[in-house]
Amino acid sequence: MKQNTLYLLLGALVVVVIALGIYVYREQTKPQGVELKIDDKGISIQQN
Repeated sequence: MKQNTLYLLLGALVVVVIALGIYVYREQTKPQGVELKIDDKGISIQQN
């Protein structure tokens, strides 16, 4: 039972590290400046 818990914790840690890496990568590759979106909801302006 302890070994299964260890594998579960290790798997959860791997998932968290991968998710954090993806988040950091997306934040660093965002274009700087003003973002203008036009979609079904209308027009939205967002400053990065």
